[in-house]
Amino acid sequence: MNVKSRHHLRSDSVADIADALADNLGVELDADSFEKVEFEDSDWDIVLVDGEPYVLYVESEADGAAEPFLTVQGANAHPPEKHVVTVDTGAISFVSDGADIMRPGITEADDDISEGDLIAVNEEAHGKFLAIGRAMAAGSEMVGESGKVVKSIHHVGDDLFEFSV
Repeated sequence: MNVKSRHHLRSDSVADIADALADNLGVELDADSFEKVEFEDSDWDIVLVDGEPYVLYVESEADGAAEPFLTVQGANAHPPEKHVVTVDTGAISFVSDGADIMRPGITEADDDISEGDLIAVNEEAHGKFLAIGRAMAAGSEMVGESGKVVKSIHHVGDDLFEFSV
């Protein structure tokens, strides 16, 4: 991934990110530096938080606007309290390879998740976050026998996960 531009964010943009992460995930980011990075060869836009790729912008389904959310690294460094889906150990290899998530692999999902919400996916054994996705069903409907319920957006091992400054 080749960096096209990199610049420090203004305080109002930092406040927007902080508010969105606090409201959606219950995460407080306390950092000295926020830099937006845009890439030449990727649709990803990320924010380096104290030099670490902890925030990415994901296009909203509703209006196409970019909304901030944690990367997998960000979720592991600042574990979300809300919008979390937990998968069993049998689903780990599939989720880590970027597969969408099916109901049988889910052991738990927050009831506050609505269809279309961005969510963080963790695994039950160690609590490590494996992916970021978009809910295709409400949290209360995610555990079950069949059907795809989370569309994978970013996962362990993808280009964004491998990116380093």
